[in-house]
Amino acid sequence: MKQVVQNYKSGELALLDVPVPGCKPGGVLVRTSYSLISTGTELMKVSEAGMSMLGKARSRPDQVAKVAQSVATNGLPATYRKVMGRLDSYTPLGYSLCGVVEQVGAGIDDVKAGDLVACAGNEHALHAELNWVPKNLYTPVPDGLAPRHAAFGTVGSIALQGVRQGESHLGEVALVIGLGLIGQLVVQLLAASGVRVVGADPDPARCALAERLGAAACGDPGSAAVEVAVAELTGGHGVDQVYLAAGGGSNQPVELAARLCRDRGRVVDIGKCRLDLPWNAYYEKELDVRFSRSYGPGRYDPEYELQGRDYPIGYVRWTERRNLACFLDLVARGSVDVEPLVSHVADFDDAVPTYQRLKDGELKAVAVLFRYPGQPQEADAEAAQAQAPSVAVPAVRRTGGTASAPARAAGAPVRLAFVGAGNYASSMLLPHLAGREGVELSTVVTTTALSAANAQRKFGFADATTDLDAVLGDPSVDAVFVVTRHSSHAELTRKALLAGKAVFVEKPLALTEDELADVVAAVEESGNARLQVGFNRRFAPLLHDARRRFGTRTGPAALRYLVNAGRLDHGSWYLQEGSEGTRFVGEGGHFIDTASWLLDADPVSVWATAPSGNDDLQVVLRYPDGSTATISYVTSGPSGFPKETLDLIADGRALRLDDFVRASVYGRKRWVSSRLPKARDKGQNAELAAFVRAVRTGGPMPVPLESLVATTAATLAVRASLVGGAPVTLAGAR
Repeated sequence: MKQVVQNYKSGELALLDVPVPGCKPGGVLVRTSYSLISTGTELMKVSEAGMSMLGKARSRPDQVAKVAQSVATNGLPATYRKVMGRLDSYTPLGYSLCGVVEQVGAGIDDVKAGDLVACAGNEHALHAELNWVPKNLYTPVPDGLAPRHAAFGTVGSIALQGVRQGESHLGEVALVIGLGLIGQLVVQLLAASGVRVVGADPDPARCALAERLGAAACGDPGSAAVEVAVAELTGGHGVDQVYLAAGGGSNQPVELAARLCRDRGRVVDIGKCRLDLPWNAYYEKELDVRFSRSYGPGRYDPEYELQGRDYPIGYVRWTERRNLACFLDLVARGSVDVEPLVSHVADFDDAVPTYQRLKDGELKAVAVLFRYPGQPQEADAEAAQAQAPSVAVPAVRRTGGTASAPARAAGAPVRLAFVGAGNYASSMLLPHLAGREGVELSTVVTTTALSAANAQRKFGFADATTDLDAVLGDPSVDAVFVVTRHSSHAELTRKALLAGKAVFVEKPLALTEDELADVVAAVEESGNARLQVGFNRRFAPLLHDARRRFGTRTGPAALRYLVNAGRLDHGSWYLQEGSEGTRFVGEGGHFIDTASWLLDADPVSVWATAPSGNDDLQVVLRYPDGSTATISYVTSGPSGFPKETLDLIADGRALRLDDFVRASVYGRKRWVSSRLPKARDKGQNAELAAFVRAVRTGGPMPVPLESLVATTAATLAVRASLVGGAPVTLAGAR
């Protein structure tokens, strides 16, 4: 079998052929599926091996002290031979993997051959095709958890043990210094525990990733941003805990911890950073400094790790093995998401060049996985399929109820109810409806009485209430606007459709395939297809004019849409991915709908990719006639750059839109819009006029329901493609 080894004297890395380990009693022989490179611990070891002998000595003063003691005891020649013998030997790498049990040793009855297990230990979970693992260093993988995700078990246990040492409580605030692999996991574990987290790291990409995964705010530890965020979240008192997940020789982490920790707070060291504690700062606040010992109780105890002697749960609740099982359960239940941490997956045969690329800085990574040749390609394909299945586009069937609009008295105003009256409704929708001829703002529904009263006063609603059912049951209400947070859109839309109302719902229509199917089922049950989603850009006058001048297309087109979305302020509810969906799910439908409208079709497949460490996305949509649309959704661009630019090229012609300020069409003649438009009009007014007209006349909605459903399904497919790392087919697409 093959195993990754290193010569600590020369620094040589090799993929060596070694004998298969025997299956001893008290453990299992595991064939590795995926193993994880610890880009902190392992790369530090690899880098040390490449140093001169003096450099090695400086980096490991503890070992120098041992050598000095040996010289005093055994003499210089014997010590020299002993040290050189150890240095000039191959040593293993790796300590976190997932694999399949190949053979069960005597005394093992909790797993059998063929079971999937996660394994830990720098002597037993090595980067090798086969490993013998003792009982307390493996645990079965929960059903449905992908092997590549289960390979994070050991590093997850390290992060989990650190959080346990911090004794965090619901509602507290914590600071995580160092947002590498362990730091990112600590952020997620704390956020899952109801702790608000501030992150500190000099890498902006890692800061953005941590915010995406649950941190309230992140910034460079040398800037004022971290201190400002801590002050805002704690009322100036300081954080309850600081988790040191950084490495290196700087003393900045422990100094920052003292400055930002509250009186009698806790400082937990998880990483391996310099710890010259500033005595006055730590004494004056009486800070509690704690160390987190690797995966948890049992670590470095040979009776526990090698002989399988467990600690009674009544005395030691969380051991190494129980931490490992707990972390896998959190990942399986979606409380922790490790997929965004995967920067690169390399075939095991490419292990040595992968380490070299990491060491040289060519490969920037948070986490790197080795995929083993023992994994059949079919299994990889199945795993990818499990992570990124085809996304269903529910067929729209109007078989029940009455499809036509209720009869309305001639000349009667269209009576509208609003569910939600937040910033978008108040700034982008209601100003276009208040005072509009033939429109009556009937009722505003909010969750708090005061917000309803404010909306009533500002926009002239006849009534304000917190009772949604009363509004849905009011026969005088013609249409309901759903302008709430994303997580409630689908359910409120479903209820309003079943109540027989025309519905205008802000994007997104749904956050999951099940929610989308429920909305379509409500249409089928009620026969009420009078639905509009707030995809306003297709109604923008400037874009309409440009499309008309571009003319009819005969051949396939290439469309490029650059969205400079920018970063969100910390604390924005758009960052609450667990409840409100990803940022792209919330906003991406705009851009997919615009592309589909320009190409006059719905997409049939979606492929998405994202660079490690931020929210930037590249989304490629394929259409039935071979046309493609590429949406570049970036959050890391400069604020002064235009937000949206679009190019469409087909049949020797080109259309260009510059941020709804200027448009141009190139063909045999060139047309350019006015350089000084009256305003940046993204189509909200025209969209609302079309919706109100459809409600008044009982005519068709401005956008076919089939298109709204297809756009929503394509938006959901972006996440599926990111998880699976492959294109996703839109099953049932027209």
